[in-house]
Amino acid sequence: MDEIFQGIGDAIGSILDNPVIQLGFQLAVIYWVILWFAAAYWAFRDMQSRSDNALAPYLAAAFIIVFTPALFPLAVVTYKIIRPQERIGEVYERNLAEEAMLAEIEAIPHCPTCDRRVDPAWIICPSCRTRLNRVCPNCSRLVGLDWSLCAWCGREFERHDAIAAAAAPIVSLPQREALPAGEVETVGERIRSSVRAPRRASDSVAER
Repeated sequence: MDEIFQGIGDAIGSILDNPVIQLGFQLAVIYWVILWFAAAYWAFRDMQSRSDNALAPYLAAAFIIVFTPALFPLAVVTYKIIRPQERIGEVYERNLAEEAMLAEIEAIPHCPTCDRRVDPAWIICPSCRTRLNRVCPNCSRLVGLDWSLCAWCGREFERHDAIAAAAAPIVSLPQREALPAGEVETVGERIRSSVRAPRRASDSVAER
């Protein structure tokens, strides 16, 4: 029995002592070590594309190196599990897409009162009757309520309070003498007296 084991050992030793087999083993070890360093460099580059932290790529490469050439495949699998799922470029693209979507939503005109979608050519909201636009008195085109001048014809708009004051002039009522005690003035007499008062004033001016 011992002779059988000894013969097997001698055969294996002779195979291992073969220069071709030894060269093959050396090449396999060199290839494995190169693959180990390549995995560390891949982890370094991959972490650079997934994190803004300047220290994170070095930690990822060191994580692969520490596991030695024998266990680095386990380190690669572990790294792929714990690494960030999105790349920096993918995060930027997603943020840009969200901002573009929000910009499109904000560009859709809405009523400031009821927040319903309205047409840009509407003057009044049909739901809550809120005034949305106004018409330029010069070119008859729609302009915004907060515009200070018309963008098409250059007509400057007055302030709302000045327009209201010009549209509603102040009217002074004529002063009347007090009635004697015991007399009561009816509503009809009050109206007639207020109408007759300007006429008497004009007649007095004409007579002068």
